[in-house]
Amino acid sequence: MEGNATLFDVARVAGVSLATASRAINGSARTVGAELREKVLRAAQELDYSPNVAARAMKRGHAEVVGMIVPDIADPYFSGIASGVMKAADEQGLMVSIASTRRQSSREAEYLEGFRRQRNRAVILAGSRTTSRAEVDRLRAEVDRFEAQGGRVAVVSQRKLPVDTVVVENRQGARALAADLAGLGYRDFVVLAGPRDLLTAKDRLDGFRTGLADHRVELARERVVNGEFSRDGGFQAMEQVLDERDDIDCVFAVNDVMALGAIAAIRSRGLDVPRHLSIAGFGDISTLRDMSPRLTTVRVDLEKLGRLALEMILSDGGGVPRTHREKCQVVRGSSTPGRKPAGRGAAARK
Repeated sequence: MEGNATLFDVARVAGVSLATASRAINGSARTVGAELREKVLRAAQELDYSPNVAARAMKRGHAEVVGMIVPDIADPYFSGIASGVMKAADEQGLMVSIASTRRQSSREAEYLEGFRRQRNRAVILAGSRTTSRAEVDRLRAEVDRFEAQGGRVAVVSQRKLPVDTVVVENRQGARALAADLAGLGYRDFVVLAGPRDLLTAKDRLDGFRTGLADHRVELARERVVNGEFSRDGGFQAMEQVLDERDDIDCVFAVNDVMALGAIAAIRSRGLDVPRHLSIAGFGDISTLRDMSPRLTTVRVDLEKLGRLALEMILSDGGGVPRTHREKCQVVRGSSTPGRKPAGRGAAARK
């Protein structure tokens, strides 16, 4: 059973905190009293605990493995972030191991536990946090275990965990997009908003609604349609819109792959983008840049996000979690040429 016990187990048996157990075994600028240190060492011996040799090796500059957890590696948004991590890791002589939760956020803690048991030096989590308190608490507990064992965790997401975080300014980007579209004359919007429990989807919806309000355009609740954060989710949500409404001139999908699905649904009805309906997305994924019409979207430098996350892991933050905020930029394409005086509602499509 050698090596199976973790520092969390040692702390539990010794009756001390994870931080105290770590200081007693791994050494720290903050000393531990002789009595507590003896309790920790005795518990470690009893459990046959082996310190994280991989963590120490990396601190000496040796090549080690960095784990990465994404919702869907087939999604160009997350593969773009992963590409940035891998390029930066290669420059440092590191290997990257990737796990995909298949958009089941509850599996993040499960994969993080797996990387901990494999003695990975670090893990990068890329993907939206959720509104589920239970999932967040479970993931936070596993982060504590991972770091107590000597590893490091960084996140590309919302700041919901006490670790280094790269935050995409989703609200800012969506607000700027709404302002741009309103400036083109659009007034009758529908938003394909993604899952209700994803904070990224909520942030983009909230930012878009605020941007419209800045231009005195109201986005009513019935003009928001939720769907999966995928191409098929966008297709199905757009089909619902087309079945129920004929008073819209512009659609905002909260990510580019949903926008792609929406365009497919529009074309399946014999309609044309942008002649009958205009559409915009979010992300500026590279695979859609050659699409016709060119999608209006919000650019996020995906590879930069991955590189920043790895750089945070490799640099010393002094034990205090850091936050880097990355702004977004509106990229206007031919999918939103501007509203014609006659409008693009029912009359334009008949």
